[in-house]
Amino acid sequence: MLRSMFSAISGLRGHQIMMDVIGNNIANVNTVGFKSGRVNFQDIMSQTLHGATASQGGLGSINPAQIGLGMSVAGIDVLQTQGNLQATGKTTDMALQGDGFFVESDGTNTYYTRDGAFDIALDGSLGNPASGMKVQGWQADATGNVDITQAIGNIVIPIGQRTTAQATTTVNLSGNLDAGAANGDSVPTTMTVFDSLGIAHSVKVTFTKTAANTWDWAVTKDAADTGIAIAQTAYSAGPPVVPAVNNGTLTFSTSGIETASTGSLSFTFPDGATATTPAIDFGPMSQFSGTSQPSGRTDGFTSGTLTTFAVGSTGEISGVYSNGSTQVLGQIALAGFLNSAGLLRSGANNFSSTSASGAANIGRAGSGGRGTVTTGVLEMSNVDLATQFTSMITAERGFQANGRVITTSDEMLQELVNLKR
Repeated sequence: MLRSMFSAISGLRGHQIMMDVIGNNIANVNTVGFKSGRVNFQDIMSQTLHGATASQGGLGSINPAQIGLGMSVAGIDVLQTQGNLQATGKTTDMALQGDGFFVESDGTNTYYTRDGAFDIALDGSLGNPASGMKVQGWQADATGNVDITQAIGNIVIPIGQRTTAQATTTVNLSGNLDAGAANGDSVPTTMTVFDSLGIAHSVKVTFTKTAANTWDWAVTKDAADTGIAIAQTAYSAGPPVVPAVNNGTLTFSTSGIETASTGSLSFTFPDGATATTPAIDFGPMSQFSGTSQPSGRTDGFTSGTLTTFAVGSTGEISGVYSNGSTQVLGQIALAGFLNSAGLLRSGANNFSSTSASGAANIGRAGSGGRGTVTTGVLEMSNVDLATQFTSMITAERGFQANGRVITTSDEMLQELVNLKR
């Protein structure tokens, strides 16, 4: 009789734990990135009244007879299923679609989370403003290259940081020159050249038809621009051979395709900028019947400040500068685990790795089984209220039934005591 009471007590204890887990799930129904828990029960040892026997003689086999001694909690699983995404419109809010975890650090310990409610701290680092944890990844070098073979560290997004200017190194001249133009006809176009100080200079390129399928070109500056000097040097057959500077000849085939060009570019800047000799490309030029529409495009840019940034699906962070240029700033690291259910809850929406989860596999999003990054959204809790309320009823009835077993066992013991009056 006492066995039934102790079995029922273990059932009460187990269903209390089940209610604790359900209560925690419901409490975190609106917690960003929360993963619900689930209780699994198992029976404990049984008392054997008699063992099993094999068939012998005319008798068949006899099954064992055992009385169970109750139940225990086998484990509390963490359900690492995808939560719904909720749009926030905030650039620093991020969510993962698929497996993987963001990596955070407090400077000493490393944690893993699905909570992507990030922000930029006063020092420019990307982190969780609620816990102070800093997001881990790889910082790009000055040229925008990221080396993911290096150790991960804090990611810094230096909003307001000024970038250096870049002088023009390449000039692309494209468009069409009218094949029906008369000798001596001229067509101008303008382009912008940047010096090493980031100052923009407007220069004019004039194409003049000199013969069939042949055009001369020459570069001049705006008379009002005293910050650039453009000297023209004629071609010299030598010796030594000296190519024309800031002027030359452009030759087309009978099918209108550019076949040869002469001349080079060289600009000096009296205001102290470094002289530059940009490479020139006439490849996109053509000569067909129709309106002449040449155009010039150059690289280079003036100095600018970092105004905003964007994060791609692979976790790559690209900075956008006030001068219109973009550059990679860093790469967010994601962690994958062979057994993510083996992670240990560490509070503040964080997990820690254990011997059951295995070591973290750090890498880019979208590779190695890791999910992709979506910005402007957050992953909500994966708690299903319908399931939790159903489990709550199950836990309540299980607790109630075990309590009734104790009451009934007590009444039976009372009857036994009352046999002698």
